[in-house]
Amino acid sequence: MTRSRILVTLALLAAVVTVTGCGRKTGLDTPYEAAVQARKDAEKAKQPVPPEPEKPVKDRKFILDPLL
Repeated sequence: MTRSRILVTLALLAAVVTVTGCGRKTGLDTPYEAAVQARKDAEKAKQPVPPEPEKPVKDRKFILDPLL
């Protein structure tokens, strides 16, 4: 490999390592949880409160669930 190719490879590797460190480190919120949190934040900030979210429907089992 030439010197420039090694430098490009190292630069790309450094960029990939940097980008993988970004983002949330916890699990994702469901839409219901996000809506509940938005209501709490609005109440705390004395802002207009968004409408109350609907409770999610209980998850039904499906025959192929174990495969996923």
